[in-house]
Amino acid sequence: MPSHHLAQVNIALPLEPLGSARLADFVSALEPVNALADAAPGFVWRLKTDGGDATAVRAFGDDRIIVNMSVWESAEALSDFVFRNPEHAAVMRRRREWFVPMKEAIAVLWWIPAGHIPTVAEAEERLDHLRQHGPTPRAFTFRHLFPAPDAPSVAAPAPAPADEAPRCPAG
Repeated sequence: MPSHHLAQVNIALPLEPLGSARLADFVSALEPVNALADAAPGFVWRLKTDGGDATAVRAFGDDRIIVNMSVWESAEALSDFVFRNPEHAAVMRRRREWFVPMKEAIAVLWWIPAGHIPTVAEAEERLDHLRQHGPTPRAFTFRHLFPAPDAPSVAAPAPAPADEAPRCPAG
């Protein structure tokens, strides 16, 4: 059993309120995509409210921003879900229809001790660190992946596709 898990957060600024007709397809995809994540190999935990998703979580200094935060057993498990799950990939392909393009990083990865549940404040700090310092062992991306603190010296996993970060919140 690994002593560290991979935490991730990604945020998005919807072009319109979540209740709008423009975002109806995104909102209707939340529950099924979240269920796929929950059942995916290597999934550990995700941020959610009593509503079953995280769209009501307010953070990152803007009440309009939606947050997706989860924990995975490994970078490979997260990468498999984000980039190789057809239903998730279909939602990601449409993100430009629903979300404002942001100039700053919107996704960050970091290692946590197994069993630790990250807080939104922790996620905010890690994303801020990435934005200020670029990828470091404290806060990184799929493109610049760092091994877990206790990982044996082995080759890093293959880089993610060019569109490298999980950018479409699953709520």
